[in-house]
This record gives sequence, C-alpha cells and structure tokens, in this order.
Amino acid sequence: MTEHTSSTTAPAPGGARPAGGPSLFAPAPGAAPMWRMVGAQAGMELRVMLRHGEQFLLTMVIPVLLLVGFSLTSVLDVGEGSRVDALTPGVLALAVMSTSFTGLAIGTGFERRYGVLKRLGATPLSRFGLLAAKTLAVLGVQTIQIAVLCAVALGLGWNPALSLGGVAAAIALVLLATAAFSSLALLMAGTLRAEATLAAANLVYILLLGLGGVLFPITAFPPALATMASALPITALSSGLRALLTDGSLPSLGAFAVLTVWALVCGVLAARLFRWE
Repeated sequence: MTEHTSSTTAPAPGGARPAGGPSLFAPAPGAAPMWRMVGAQAGMELRVMLRHGEQFLLTMVIPVLLLVGFSLTSVLDVGEGSRVDALTPGVLALAVMSTSFTGLAIGTGFERRYGVLKRLGATPLSRFGLLAAKTLAVLGVQTIQIAVLCAVALGLGWNPALSLGGVAAAIALVLLATAAFSSLALLMAGTLRAEATLAAANLVYILLLGLGGVLFPITAFPPALATMASALPITALSSGLRALLTDGSLPSLGAFAVLTVWALVCGVLAARLFRWE
C-alpha cells in the first residue's frame, strides 16, 4: 500500500497559498525608530501644553497683556523713544522663560507625582527620548509665542533693528536660554514635591519678572542690586535681546557666558539629582 503524505501551508493574503516555504508576511514585532517615538511624544507634549489652562495663561495671555498694556499706557517709565520698541525684547524673554521654566517645571512635577514618568519609563521610549520630546515641545510653543508677540508688537508700531547676524545671535540666545531654564525646571521638578514645585516655580517667575530687566533695563537698579541681577539667566536673555532688537548691536559675550554657565551647572545637577518616581 502506498502512503500519501500532504503538507499544510498557511494561506497567503487573499486566499492564495504560497508555492512553498514559510509565509511571506511574518509578523515582526519591535519598537518604532527613536525619531518616530520622539516625534510622537513631542506632538503629545505640545498638545498638552497648549490645552493646559494655567500654562496657556503663562505662555500666551500674560506676555501679550503686558506688551499691549504697557505699550499703550505711560504707567511704566521705559525712558525715551518708542515704548513698544523698549518693551518687546523683555516681553519676548519673559515668554521664553514662562514656557521653558515655569510651565515645564509645573507640568513635569505633577507628571512625576501621578506616576506618568514611571509609566513612560516602562515603554521603549528612553529617558533621553522623553527629555528630547519635552525639549522639542517647548521649542514648538516658543515658536508660536514669538510669532504671536512679534505680530502684536508690529501692530503696535514696533520697528526692530535687525540684521542677518542679529537674527542668528537672537536664535543662539533663545536656544541657550531654553537650555538653561529647562535644566533648572527639571532640577526643581525632579527634587521637590509637586506642590512645592508649583509654589517655587510661580515665586521664581514673579521674582525674575521684577529683577530680570524684563520691563526695563537693570541700569535703573541700585549698583549692588544691578550686579546681582546681571548674573540671572533672564537678565542675560532680556539684555541681549534688547541690544539686538532695540540698539541694533550684538550682545556682550557676558550674556552668552551667563546662559552657558546656568545651562551646564543646572544640567549636571538635574542629571545627578532628578528622581523619576
């Protein structure tokens, strides 16, 4: 008796069977490329930041109200010349700080408290990828802020003194300031409780608003206070932008040095002390 043997092969899509061998459409589980994960996380972070009421107030509403209110009234003495020209650089600096420091510190602090960071740590997205996504989201919000504030300022008669080199210097200042403020925000959010981070971030925001040369140059301060204020990152950013946009000159190397030192010191401390749970 002759025995007949038959082999069973999995049908291919559409009902057709392959001629032989393994299926042509075997599953290939695995994580997405890092750039795609970072991009997806950055998009989510950006949507959360824009939808959050308190962060929207800090990042958009308050800077616009300050710019419009003090430009159209004489409540604040900004010296000679156009009021909007004198105020716009400082308000731009305030907008950068509100996003990369205050909003990031508060948001990350509560994400840590509610276990969001711990859960994200269990995904294929690495900690570096998470921080990169947060940084990209911050830069995205800042791009929107700067565009809105510049449009409002131009509508109020702003006449910036800009050159090609000035634009490059302004971008470098903003990027350095973002690194400095973000490092300080992550240091605070990773070492304090969420409620303490909320209180401290808002307190620092108010102090830097008054002492950082945002609404007027620090030359109006007493000499001792002006010397202390010149070491603050917000002062370096606001004075640098004021030199570029109002005076038409390049910022001093001291402004870049202050921002670089803050970014390096706070970045190292945040990497050492940040607690993810």
